[in-house]
Amino acid sequence: MSNTQLTQQVNTQVALGDMQVMASAIVKSGLFGMKTPDQALALMIVATAEGRHPGSVASDYHIIQGRASLKADSMLARFQQSGGRVEWHDHTNEKVSATFSHPAGGSLRIDWDMARAKAAGLGSKDNWRSYPRQMLRARVISEGVRATFPAVLNGMYTPEEVQEFDAPRTAPRSVKAEPVVVEKVIEAPVVVDDVAVPATPVIEAEVVDTAWANELEKRIFEHEPKVNAFLISKGQIADGQTFRDIADEGYRNRVLSNTPRFLDAVLKEVA
Repeated sequence: MSNTQLTQQVNTQVALGDMQVMASAIVKSGLFGMKTPDQALALMIVATAEGRHPGSVASDYHIIQGRASLKADSMLARFQQSGGRVEWHDHTNEKVSATFSHPAGGSLRIDWDMARAKAAGLGSKDNWRSYPRQMLRARVISEGVRATFPAVLNGMYTPEEVQEFDAPRTAPRSVKAEPVVVEKVIEAPVVVDDVAVPATPVIEAEVVDTAWANELEKRIFEHEPKVNAFLISKGQIADGQTFRDIADEGYRNRVLSNTPRFLDAVLKEVA
């Protein structure tokens, strides 16, 4: 084993207790899309198994609607580090294309354009209208790497792909009713003295609406760290909170009604 390989192996061996502390810090920062320490810790274990430092999850992964995803840039970097090559041909808002080559998987040209995106039912969505080139590029990278050297992905998809996944649907289960025979039982009358029984208080369960947060998460995906920092600076959330903690319903509605304008303001103010 070379000195470089030995150094890399030592650097990735972090005690579980230390990883738990890092996982908690990552979640409290609100900067990487991870909502619970368990999500961050699970990704750290995956990174360690891949021979990477557990802290790399903050830059490589993103959690979208509870699903782990590998960022497109990280996906491409791993592909190139493993010996892969990419030659870009088109990189516009209408079309992105590139040829992916790898010693173990050959060469393949991948093309994604807005016509293909619309045919797949993607072109009308907010992110595709606001950031067409970035969305097309992510699709090209994911498809090209997956086709020529999928070993670097470990089954992961990009955040742009994951946010388009539909929630699993469970088909209604057909239950055949069986006839029930009820026997009539005659009981002797029971005399009960009148007793005042206090009424049981009825407690109404609070219904928490998370639909707005799920929708906003789809629209801001890779900009979530900057969005959280922007909201903290504006006093909409406190340190350690995320956009999901916005209490002002009117403010939430304004953000959802004009998300592109909101993101422009975020990107201009937060470096």
